Amino acid sequence: MTHPATHSLGSFTVNRMGYGAMQLAGPGVFGPPRDPAECIAVLREAVESGVNHIDTSDFYGPEVTNMLIREALSPYPEGLVLVTKVGARRGADASWIMTPEPAALVEQVHGNLRNLGVEALDVVNLRIGHPFSPDNTSLAERFGALQDLQRQGLIRHLGLSNVTAAQIAEARAIGEIACVQNAYNLVQRTDDALIDALAADGIPYVPFFPLGGFSPLQSAALNALAAKHGVTSMQLALSWLHHRAQNILLIPGTSSRAHLRENLAAANIALSPEDMAALDAIGAPAG
Repeated sequence: MTHPATHSLGSFTVNRMGYGAMQLAGPGVFGPPRDPAECIAVLREAVESGVNHIDTSDFYGPEVTNMLIREALSPYPEGLVLVTKVGARRGADASWIMTPEPAALVEQVHGNLRNLGVEALDVVNLRIGHPFSPDNTSLAERFGALQDLQRQGLIRHLGLSNVTAAQIAEARAIGEIACVQNAYNLVQRTDDALIDALAADGIPYVPFFPLGGFSPLQSAALNALAAKHGVTSMQLALSWLHHRAQNILLIPGTSSRAHLRENLAAANIALSPEDMAALDAIGAPAG
């Protein structure tokens, strides 16, 4: 099965295999990394290897990943797209605190601008609710606050994160969205229909937790098929996402150069229709 290597992201064109910076922070995505020098090396090698889509946020650390990105990559190479998100902050106890107030979102945008060292943010995703626990409230006021910053030239494109189909429709009635970022992987398949609907409209879908998040994917069937291909099970799970839909943009994260190389290599795995059917069956709902 063939699949394109690139896709649009707002006005940009990015390689579909990107990089997620969350794991550059310390344990629990809180505090500094154990090995800052390796984190810098990971970021530089990612870009040198062709990654031009990096996902980050000031609430990773907090502020840790954005500062590492700035140290490693600024002045930023032409064509590098930095995507951040707002809508949460970290408590002193490492808790995740949602911040739906427009004033907090504005403050967070300015924090991302400052810590990344840029005059405008390429894409800002509005984060709604916690992973796996949808918040069905209206996002109009929050989205409108970010649109004001977009009109001021501080944000180029707006996206959404951790949202329902109804919230996406609400946002699209207000303005354009550049991407949707939700939890999705081989076994977390709630968004199957949504991905296909977004693909029909040319809107990228960016799965977070592509390998299961804090509870890595476990599957004997996945392991067996990976062994057949001579790859790791996590590489195969990424390849399944790469083949699943042309509008899927991948952002696997790591703080290790060796693991980075494994992740990037997953884009080159060829899967047959029979392979895809076998992998689809792993996450298919019972009954």
